[in-house]
Amino acid sequence: MLKIDSSVTAASLLPAVERVHELSAAKIRDIERTWQPANGSPVFTVAGKYASRGWTEWTQGFQYGSAILQFDATGEFEFLEAARNKVVELMALHVSHIGVHDHGFNNVSTYGNLRRLMLEGRVPASDWELRFYELALKISGAVQAARWTQLTPDLGYVYSFNGPHSLFSDTIRSMRALVIAHQLGHRLMAEGDEPVDLLRRALQHAAATARWNVYYGTGRDSFDIPDYKGRVVHESIFDLNNRAYRCASTQQGYSPFSTWTRGQAWILCGYAEQLEFLQGQTESFLASYGGKTGLLRAFEEVAAPVASFWLEHTPTDGIPYWDTGAPNLHKQGDWASRPSEPFNDHEPIDSSAAAIAAQGFLRYGNYLRLTGRESEGDLHRQAAFTIAKHLFAEPYLSTSPAHQGLILHSVYHQPNGWDYKQPGQKIANGESSMWGDYHARELALMIQREAKGQPYYTFF
Repeated sequence: MLKIDSSVTAASLLPAVERVHELSAAKIRDIERTWQPANGSPVFTVAGKYASRGWTEWTQGFQYGSAILQFDATGEFEFLEAARNKVVELMALHVSHIGVHDHGFNNVSTYGNLRRLMLEGRVPASDWELRFYELALKISGAVQAARWTQLTPDLGYVYSFNGPHSLFSDTIRSMRALVIAHQLGHRLMAEGDEPVDLLRRALQHAAATARWNVYYGTGRDSFDIPDYKGRVVHESIFDLNNRAYRCASTQQGYSPFSTWTRGQAWILCGYAEQLEFLQGQTESFLASYGGKTGLLRAFEEVAAPVASFWLEHTPTDGIPYWDTGAPNLHKQGDWASRPSEPFNDHEPIDSSAAAIAAQGFLRYGNYLRLTGRESEGDLHRQAAFTIAKHLFAEPYLSTSPAHQGLILHSVYHQPNGWDYKQPGQKIANGESSMWGDYHARELALMIQREAKGQPYYTFF
């Protein structure tokens, strides 16, 4: 169970955050100097050096998005210019990519961040450049929304790269792409010139994910018990002949009836940031989508139990093992009553899940405070700060200049055995992932902005 440190604040974390930025700069430069784009996207490190993995190209946006965040945090224009050039040169393929569910990862992290910086006045205003970013975001949102399975007139989902039968928990963070495109006044034009409302699709996807990928302790199946309320399944499978739900599944977790912790982190972060977006809209704007009150309640009904599950089912530092039901986790004894142990002999830690979840806790806590629930909001904010305190220090912070990763002890695909095991180690540890490093930078930026009284960082 997470042991919340009530004394840590954004201000007290600032020295650690600045250390993160200092180390981050050197690592981004190292990757930029050595990486060959012809090899694909850097995904995870092998013996401290970033390597590609030909599955889907879902991490390139994190590579160049990291450089944009570095500029955002430190004002060093070299990172902005390098990212701008690479986005123009290499990212167009991701804008029109019809085969993945990852548009939020690739395009919001790059085009979205560049647009945001311009709107914030952090970079010189340029009408054509802003329009360029906005055109990319419009197309990205529409292309992502076209990857659609309609279940009922009011429910559907953006399907995963596995095909139209597959709903992933990860994809909730790609709903940002649909929301931004909708904000920009864009629509997906379907057969017969029928316009498709992108926000409606994003909300329908969120409703489908909430219904089938999150468990609420209501006896949905024999594993859905109150003690595991807030459990998340990686994937839901549907029968496309009659549009019926068939079963839970997983690609990267241990089983459909345990919780792959990175999937849980995607849910927590994704619903929290959508709550922030919805809270900022007017009643009249959301009237045709079910109403603001109803939508906020529905999203809270997901975020609250998922956050509680994380608090109760992680080690005391809030940095989880890769799956709460991992087959050898029992050999760790009472693992939830002590800090995470990345050098154990039985099951890997996934620090990337902690970086994603911490941002979710911070956003959800801020949302709760904004809506008048200060004590509950403070609890979730302190959970975020506690995780950050541990994540931004050794053994998780990568301080060696020989290692290209920023946050250590991340894993990619434990079932497939893709993660590197260092000599003498029985499990994968000591390595980094591009998404883990990106989300750690994003978390650090949020904390820095709060500590310095700078504008609040959102995707919208």
